[in-house]
Amino acid sequence: MGTWRIGATAAALGTVLILGGCAGDPEPSATPAATSGGTPASSAPLTTGGVQHSANARLLANVPLSAPFDGEEAWGTDLAFQGNYAFTGNYEGFTIHDISDPAKPKVVTRVVCPGGQNDISVTGNLLFLSIDEPRNDNTCESDRGDELTGWEGIRIFDISDKTHPRYVKSLATDCGSHTHTLVPGKDASKVYLYISSFGPDPAASHCKPPHDSIGVVEVPVADPAQARTVAQPVLFDDGDDESKPGSTSGCHDITVYPEKDLAAGACLGNGILMDISDRAHPKVLQEVTDTENFSIWHSATFSNDASRVIFSDELGGGVAPTCDAKTGSLRGADAVYDITPDHTLRRRGYFKIPRHQTAAENCVAHNGSLLPVPGKTILVQAWYQGGVSVIDFTDPDAPKEIAYVDRGPIDTEEPKLGGSWSAYYYNGYIYSSDITKGLDVIAIDDPLTDPAKTVRMDELNAQTQVSYPE
Repeated sequence: MGTWRIGATAAALGTVLILGGCAGDPEPSATPAATSGGTPASSAPLTTGGVQHSANARLLANVPLSAPFDGEEAWGTDLAFQGNYAFTGNYEGFTIHDISDPAKPKVVTRVVCPGGQNDISVTGNLLFLSIDEPRNDNTCESDRGDELTGWEGIRIFDISDKTHPRYVKSLATDCGSHTHTLVPGKDASKVYLYISSFGPDPAASHCKPPHDSIGVVEVPVADPAQARTVAQPVLFDDGDDESKPGSTSGCHDITVYPEKDLAAGACLGNGILMDISDRAHPKVLQEVTDTENFSIWHSATFSNDASRVIFSDELGGGVAPTCDAKTGSLRGADAVYDITPDHTLRRRGYFKIPRHQTAAENCVAHNGSLLPVPGKTILVQAWYQGGVSVIDFTDPDAPKEIAYVDRGPIDTEEPKLGGSWSAYYYNGYIYSSDITKGLDVIAIDDPLTDPAKTVRMDELNAQTQVSYPE
């Protein structure tokens, strides 16, 4: 999510509740899509099964949230992928979906382990969850805890048996873990997690200001129970002085590009470029601020050649209706930056979805990933109740939308939290984690994006970028 905590280790690990299930019927498909040739999405949308969409994209299937993830605050969050499985975080735990047939996805397991926001990543037999909501202990049976002393941090699961994930380890981290980023080590024996968190409080036991750092957790792949925090590098020197432009009290999200030894951090007051050649000790190369248009630097995506980075701004923390004429096209948007050979960041253009949403719809730029299209920089991105948008950033001064799917408002009168939290492209399809409606599978058919269908991946954590063939 954004900066808002909605609703609010290793010792005694309780029993994990695991439930099986199956998918609901797929949403009705659109008629065969007309190809757009890469032109902007049509201003005359189609509507199929109550879902608005461009002619070249359609909602193919949906797996609704179901018991035990059917409570009022059982919100769906981030996504990760491995083989024929999609892993979806939820404020109440996580779900493993079988996506071997994208038109008929099925629930394999729902694991109850509450703690917002359960940001998720996977590698090999390991699954990681971020907890940024104080709990009264570190187990899956925990209740909400004291705001100043409650447990927050990282939980680790063994997913070698997808039907019965096993809780292995937990680690408390400073200010909790709002998000984390999986970083492969220089050899295959270990992985690292960069822990992003914020919101220091002088009275807190584990989150005192200044909080100008991230946590670095080292995980031995063969023995994850030995995971430990190995560094807490300070990235900023403002000391939480909010009078300084771009001052920060922590980072929201970090995207790494291990092949390039680079990372881009989206922090509360600025964007940063980092050298991660020493995985445990990332170093800031440059900071950029945008005090005119950016509010909460939320996430980052590199172009395939790492010559550019796209930052997003989560104006309003994800709960506000910012996709309207009053807010305008430059706030709550994306911004494209060139990365020069000397690692200087230079801003180019902005992008925001062109459709104004109602005052009842929370809408702002959120999580997305690249489509593996040779020679192009094309991003699919979630916009909460603004839907899922596919954007061509190849011309950094004039990004354009080429496809979209928009479910419309949950309620036309009363504002309610919902919409697409994350939208990622994986092995030919777009997968969207909808906060209240579950997992959506979206088909896109367009001459501009069709080359991506030939690229197959074994694993995808969107904040851990890998290169694809040009």
